[in-house]
Amino acid sequence: QVQLVESGGGLVQPGGSLRLSCAASISITNYIMGWYRQAPGKQREMVATVTPGGYTTYADSVKGRFTTSRDNAKNTMYLQMNSLKPDDTAVYYCNARWITYNNWGQGTQVTVSS
Repeated sequence: QVQLVESGGGLVQPGGSLRLSCAASISITNYIMGWYRQAPGKQREMVATVTPGGYTTYADSVKGRFTTSRDNAKNTMYLQMNSLKPDDTAVYYCNARWITYNNWGQGTQVTVSS
């Protein structure tokens, strides 16, 4: 099992930017990595994923504003969030999947408010 620790969340004004990081305890080379978020009263939803080969997918709501990337040498994944909106407010979770393994971090709060 891989342990995942998210960081970089916080309070930001609408239109601002944040960069989230997800640090893994072991090599993530073989893992499909992803960012998910859950707002109060809503289901957890996919934000972005990145395959071992670097192929990325994004939720329609964040396309053009968010960018995910991975650094396998550092066992770390990132989420650059630009042009943030109040609707982006949520707890953001890191996920790592490989074969039958499905691991989650503890989450980091992102609040977009003036």
